[in-house]
Amino acid sequence: MQFGIFTVGDVTQDPTTGRTPTERERIKAMVAIARKAEEVGLDVFATGEHHNPPFVPSSPTTMLGYVAAQTEKLILSTSTTLITTNDPVKIAEDFAMLQHLADGRVDVMTGRGNTGPVYPWFGKDIRQGIPLAIENYALLRRLWREETVNWEGKFRTPLQGFTSTPRPLDDVPPFVWHGSIRSPEIAEQAAYYGDGFFHNNIFWPADHTKKMIELYRTRYAHHGHGTPEQAIVGLGGQVFMRHNSQDAVREFRPYFDNAPVYGHGPSLEDFTRQTPLTVGSPQQVIERTLSFREYAGDYQRQLFLMDHAGLPLKTVLEQLDLLGEEVVPVLREEFAKLRPAGVPDAPTHASLLAAKEVAKDVAKDVTEEGVTVA
Repeated sequence: MQFGIFTVGDVTQDPTTGRTPTERERIKAMVAIARKAEEVGLDVFATGEHHNPPFVPSSPTTMLGYVAAQTEKLILSTSTTLITTNDPVKIAEDFAMLQHLADGRVDVMTGRGNTGPVYPWFGKDIRQGIPLAIENYALLRRLWREETVNWEGKFRTPLQGFTSTPRPLDDVPPFVWHGSIRSPEIAEQAAYYGDGFFHNNIFWPADHTKKMIELYRTRYAHHGHGTPEQAIVGLGGQVFMRHNSQDAVREFRPYFDNAPVYGHGPSLEDFTRQTPLTVGSPQQVIERTLSFREYAGDYQRQLFLMDHAGLPLKTVLEQLDLLGEEVVPVLREEFAKLRPAGVPDAPTHASLLAAKEVAKDVAKDVTEEGVTVA
C-alpha cells in the first residue's frame, strides 16, 4: 500500500499571525514539503492544478520535474490534472517527458476540478464537462499507446498521422487514477478502462464514499478486469496531529475556522464527525485511517492533505515527521495484516513494465505454438 501527501497549493493568510506568504514562498514551500515526504519515508507526493487565486500550482509537471531532480524514490503524481480543459496532446507529451526525467516515478490523476470559471478561461463549456472528460481521456490513452494516431472528435481539431513525443518510457504509459468526489460517470470511466479510482474523501461522509467505490468495483468486474476486490482504489484524507489531542484541536481550530474551502461553515467538531478529517493524536489518526477499510475495502493508496489553510511551513514539516515516524509505519503493518492475498499492490512503472513483458512472452509462446501446429 502506498502512503503520501497531496497539496492544493493555496496561498492563504495565517490567521494566527496575519501574514500571507508570497507566491514564491508558497511554491518553494511545496518543494520543501515534497523533499520532506521522501525523507520521512512516504511513497507519493501529488500536486493539484489550479489557474486562479489563491492557488499557485498552474503547471504541475514543471513543479514535479523540479522535484524529480531532488528526490530518488518518491512517486510524483497529480491530485488533479484537468482532463476537461487541457489538450490531451499536451498532457500526453508533458507526462511522457516527466516519466523520462523521473525514471518512471510518475503517475497522473485526471479530474474536472472544482472551479467552474476555468472552462471559459480555456475556451470550454462547463455544461460539457462530462463529455469532455470522456472524449479527452479516450484520446489521451490512444496517444500513449499508438505510434501513429488518426482521430476525430467533437471538442478539438482532428489528428492525421500524429505521433506524440516523447513516447512513454519503456513504452509503458503512466498509471492513471480517475479522481472524483460525486460523479458516477467518472467511476464508470475508471472501471471501463481498468484504471484506478481515487475518491478525495475529505468533504463527504463515509456512506457517500462507500457508494462511489462500490459502483467502481462492481463495474470494474463487469468490464472483465478482475474481481471487485482487485480494483485499484485510492483515498484522500486530512489530518492535524500533536501528541496531546487537545493541543492539536486548539492549534488547528483558527486555521480550520478561516480556511478558504470550509471556513465559516460547520464547526470543527461537526466536520470531524461528518467527514474523515482527524484532528488529534497520532494514535487517533491511525485508528481513524484504519477505519476507512470498513467502507472502502482493501485499497492501494492513501494520500493526506496537510499543508493548507495558512499553516506555516515549519508546522507542516513537523506534521510530516509525525506522519512518517509514528503513523505510517503502523498503518503499513496493520493494513498488511488485514489484506487478503488476492488484493493487488498499487501499480508502479516497474510493475507495469513487468506485466507488459509477461504478456509479451505469453503472446510469443502462443504464436510459436500456433506455427508449430500448422
